[in-house]
Amino acid sequence: MSLMQKKLDDLMQKRDQARLGGGQERIDAHHGKGRLTARERLDLLLDAGSFEEFDMFKTHRCHHSGMQEKIFLGDGVVTGYGTVDGRLVYVYAQDFTVLGGSLSETLAEKICKVMDLAVKNGAPVIGLNDSGGARIQEGIEALAGYSEIFLRNVMASGVVPQISAIFGPCAGGAVYSPALTDFIVMVKNNSYMFLTGPKVVKSVTHEDVTVEELGGADMHASQSGVADYAAENGLDALAYVKSLLSFLPQNNMENAPVVLSGDPPDRRDEGLNALIPDNPNEAYDMQEVIGRTVDNGDFFEVKAKFAPNIITGFGRYNGQSVGMVANQPMHLSGVLDINSSIKAARFVRFCDCFNIPVVTLVDVPGFLPGTNQEYNGVIRHGAKILYAYAEATIPKVTVVIRKAYGGAYCVMSSKHLRGDINYAWPSAEIAVMGGKGAVEVLYSREARETADPAAFLAAKEQEYSDTMVNPYIAARRGYIDDIIEPARTRFRIIKALEMLKNKRDTNPMKKHGNIPL
Repeated sequence: MSLMQKKLDDLMQKRDQARLGGGQERIDAHHGKGRLTARERLDLLLDAGSFEEFDMFKTHRCHHSGMQEKIFLGDGVVTGYGTVDGRLVYVYAQDFTVLGGSLSETLAEKICKVMDLAVKNGAPVIGLNDSGGARIQEGIEALAGYSEIFLRNVMASGVVPQISAIFGPCAGGAVYSPALTDFIVMVKNNSYMFLTGPKVVKSVTHEDVTVEELGGADMHASQSGVADYAAENGLDALAYVKSLLSFLPQNNMENAPVVLSGDPPDRRDEGLNALIPDNPNEAYDMQEVIGRTVDNGDFFEVKAKFAPNIITGFGRYNGQSVGMVANQPMHLSGVLDINSSIKAARFVRFCDCFNIPVVTLVDVPGFLPGTNQEYNGVIRHGAKILYAYAEATIPKVTVVIRKAYGGAYCVMSSKHLRGDINYAWPSAEIAVMGGKGAVEVLYSREARETADPAAFLAAKEQEYSDTMVNPYIAARRGYIDDIIEPARTRFRIIKALEMLKNKRDTNPMKKHGNIPL
């Protein structure tokens, strides 16, 4: 056997050793819990044969607390690049079989390397998280490693899309890297995120809480809004990531790929003409408007369970990827509140970062009143959605479906916040407030002086509705560009987007604005 052959055999042996991570016994234990390994997840995420690995032989440098006896090739994270549907992505997948996937100085260096390459080469970063947290034996080195990753998350923000998928534990300082990324997917009953665990919570606040209640996927997807999607299992999580990527550009200098669907641009939908109930207080499902207008009814929703009174997600019009923001009358009448404002504002800002036009469907009666909202800063949080729309330079197409009252009209991508094309259905009600509330303010004293106050107010309400609560006054001012037939909504949106495809808009020169965080 030649010397070269011996060296090649040694290389192959080391590669096989690295691929085993923490060893077959730990892999079997991982499988026994119904969980995939880091490499198996990457195999399912990436196109077959496309993965190129970095730093397979890298090991930690800690030589105290017995760590010199616990050295594994790759040191608990698999890093590299590959393709998803033929498009370049950079990836890292934490390996729980190696010291619980705990983060060391060298593990952080591996992650930072792929993040730096992603920014230089303009491709998304996908992190598959499954880690017990900082490696305690390394102390400050581990904390420094986390901080280096956080810095890169911030520097990459708005440059390349960043997606985090949480497959296991993610606690303490480890949560901040996913929190800084654009989208977070969690797995039900397997993953959790919290700053302090149930034992610490119990000792400090005397609350009894389970891991799932404190930081599980369902909680974060519905209550905190930290997670964009709670996947049923690991396969579902990876499928969600792949679908999400299909709507996104590679970086902030490119546009999202065009995916022609065969759905005719001029397709009419007569059902839209009959969708709005005669009773203005009766609900209907805004998902129907979205599904009937986007290509083939394909809508990819983001944060579906959080603040369901507003809908956010991605669709396509004649192949062009767009962000959709829509009030949902089925929940809280589509009213804006703290959570829905935050949800929509962050989504609009993401779309603006990555040149994705936003289509906004409006049916909003106003902001949610009450002490709870005011005490918790609905003014400040509501201003976020206003700020996001006003700052955005991407194409913005708005359709007022029904109600657009007061300040909520202003913030929902109105013409006054640089909305490019603003349409309205004939059912649109654009005013400071609804007829009933308006006449009570304007005519309550006068009504008391009449023989039949109720009849007087009813007549005034009808008069107000006929003269004020309709889209034609806004159209006369040019605040609404056209009043359109609902059945033609898809065609009108597509034509508007085509017209705006070369749009150029700028903001004043500044370091950055001070969004009301």
